[in-house]
Amino acid sequence: MSDRFEADYLIETPIDPARAAAVMAGEQSAGTFVKVPGETPELQARAGAQVTRLTPLETVEAPSLLGGMTGARYHRAKVTLSWPLDNIGPDLPNLMATVAGNLFELAQFSGLRLLDIRLPRVFGDVYSGPKFGIDGTRKLAGVADGPLIGTIIKPSVGLDPQQTAEVAGTLAEAGIDFIKDDELQANGPACPFDARVSAVMDVINAHADRTGKKVMYAFNLTGEVDQMRARHDYALSKGATCVMVSLNSVGIAGFLALARHCALPIHAHRNGWGYLSRAALLGWDYAAWSKIWRLAGADHLHVNGLQNKFSESDSSVIASAKSLLTPLFEDAPCIPMPVFSSGQSALQPPDTYRHLGHADCIYAAGGGIMAHPDGPRAGVAALRQAWDAARAGIPAATHAATHPELARALEAYRK
Repeated sequence: MSDRFEADYLIETPIDPARAAAVMAGEQSAGTFVKVPGETPELQARAGAQVTRLTPLETVEAPSLLGGMTGARYHRAKVTLSWPLDNIGPDLPNLMATVAGNLFELAQFSGLRLLDIRLPRVFGDVYSGPKFGIDGTRKLAGVADGPLIGTIIKPSVGLDPQQTAEVAGTLAEAGIDFIKDDELQANGPACPFDARVSAVMDVINAHADRTGKKVMYAFNLTGEVDQMRARHDYALSKGATCVMVSLNSVGIAGFLALARHCALPIHAHRNGWGYLSRAALLGWDYAAWSKIWRLAGADHLHVNGLQNKFSESDSSVIASAKSLLTPLFEDAPCIPMPVFSSGQSALQPPDTYRHLGHADCIYAAGGGIMAHPDGPRAGVAALRQAWDAARAGIPAATHAATHPELARALEAYRK
């Protein structure tokens, strides 16, 4: 068993990258800007971070980020730091403070991005990861094969509990597998959490009694820890099969407190991801960031979608989705279900399936269902038909010749 953990970084600096990397190692372990009493060679050997790899890359003329040191040229490199596990123990909050703390502020850097982390197996002993993941989600949603076709309640806010339930009922009758609250809808006075859960679950339970299919609805319980636990318990008592939380709002400690209490799948929403990732030389890569939340117990994790309405490239979206399916440890893989969303419709399933290579995902489309020219039922059918064609290797246009819902969707969303 390894007694060290590692993190990979992309750096940009006006000084020698080896010197800059040494500053990183000191800042995030036993060093500071000057030698201090007690900082002995023995202590440094025991607790200091090590630079284990440094790969020089290109140089550029202008800094990616302003502030800090300046120079005639800015050198880019990939750097790996290694820390002794004894510095923090298997502790996720303090892991984040170590691998992604003051590094981003150091004057020696005009760019710094955390690319990946590797952890000792003992983290998997302390943090068990998703309780449900792909298999548990499929069982609760009653979808044994193919993607879970999902959607988001829209308008995002403004509907009261009964209006929300009416939309959920329409979607259930349309054959949807999964519905989620928008991240902006939590517990406002216009749509209180308990009232919304009660109204929506009355509709979903009645539909399940009639048809045998219970739609999975992810209720957004984001709040303070005690509030989230109470909301979870209320949703569970009403027969709900999923809850949702905004990760960046509640933080790692808040999420852990919820996950350890939770008896339902946790739909983990990454809203705010852009401020952590959008600058190419600042923040986090998804592989590093998502490993924290996978260990903490996220059952579903958002990865954006192809040809999305945001700024993320298709290659980044697919890399994120694939990273979720890479086991963290051989005997404790911690695999959550990827969630594709953001401007999705019947147009993207062929490329999504081709790049991903499987259909273990939630495929959530809002306008891609609700704005279908023939209504939500046709919107759900069109998405299923698009995925069926993709998985069978049939061009969407060919499949549309005998599937009118798909034909109408392709025509509508290509405009």
